[in-house]
Amino acid sequence: METKRALPILFLVMFLVMVGFGIIIPVLPFYAEEIGATPTQLGLLMAVYSLMQLIFAPLWGGLSDKIGRKPVMMIGITGLALSFFIQALATELWMLFAARIIGGILSSANMPTAMAYVADITTPENRGKGMGIIGAAVGLGFVFGPAIGGIFSGTSMSLPFYLAGSTSLLTVFLVFFFVKETLPKKGKNEVPAKKPSLWKAFSGPSSVLFLLQLLISLSLSGLEATFAYFAAKKAGLDSTHLGYIFMIMGFAGAIVQGGLVGKLTKRFGEGMVIQGGIIVSAIGFGLILLVDSFITAAIFLSIFGIGNGVIRPSVSSLLTKTSTAGHGSATGLLSSFDSLGRIIGPPLGGWLFSMAIGLPYISGAIISFLAFILYQLYRTKSTAALKTN
Repeated sequence: METKRALPILFLVMFLVMVGFGIIIPVLPFYAEEIGATPTQLGLLMAVYSLMQLIFAPLWGGLSDKIGRKPVMMIGITGLALSFFIQALATELWMLFAARIIGGILSSANMPTAMAYVADITTPENRGKGMGIIGAAVGLGFVFGPAIGGIFSGTSMSLPFYLAGSTSLLTVFLVFFFVKETLPKKGKNEVPAKKPSLWKAFSGPSSVLFLLQLLISLSLSGLEATFAYFAAKKAGLDSTHLGYIFMIMGFAGAIVQGGLVGKLTKRFGEGMVIQGGIIVSAIGFGLILLVDSFITAAIFLSIFGIGNGVIRPSVSSLLTKTSTAGHGSATGLLSSFDSLGRIIGPPLGGWLFSMAIGLPYISGAIISFLAFILYQLYRTKSTAALKTN
């Protein structure tokens, strides 16, 4: 399948997946509260989804290396649809938990398989562009999804879940009819003499990239969990203002990911883009401390978002070029580390915020510095490995 045709189709698939996911974001807290969830139970409801993704993303990624990308992608999106419909019909809290667990287990197949698909259909020099397009689809999905969910929640709290489920089902048919399998037949039919370890991807210099992604995810999720409170205290911003701010940030990140990441990685290499992204993110964290109005919040958060947004596609691209494991195993493990950061980040950010409102962003800048140091370690280990070989 030609890359020029495959990437736009994959972009549409991931955009619809993330629109469906984004639709329920502004609704779920209020929906769960109606059913009787306490704030603690709501936190667990959020965390259990990320926990399932942490556990199962590497398994799905590895499975896609064996049976193909397309069937695993269809399983993942069908699981997402199923979880949305269960939530729409939920009348008790345990049903919401069951839906989130099922959704976390099955939908954890989506991101690693999409990234592995990109790695299959792109040349090494165009890998960054492909990963950036996936990042742009995710970013735009999170821009439009919550807006749609907020609009339809005024009619009924369950309607956004039905809408998200229907969008996901539509996406399954899109994958079935238009997405072509990319894994060579020999890759699906060969039976290796010795079953490779799932954690083979976490070996050699590439292991540092997983830890780097963990730090980036940790700092981002800590910001997402606390910025609403910070902006309210520092600039008197309400939920409407925040919705617009995150929409602006999402658009800025999507434009950079979809339009610039490929050009930058092709010209300077993934390593330079990763380092530049980390530096811009750290500057963004520092600027956030100076927020005093809607304008400054939108500008400073967008600066952070642009820096943070170029890192994941570049890490994914570099990883699929250097890992000795299959593309699916490598991207699955990367998604797992990303989920771990999203599990640890919100409570850590909340704890830091409770001590001092600026602490999550100061710590974010420090974590960015540590990520920069980690990349230098990766570069040193990679150079040493090349000399050894």
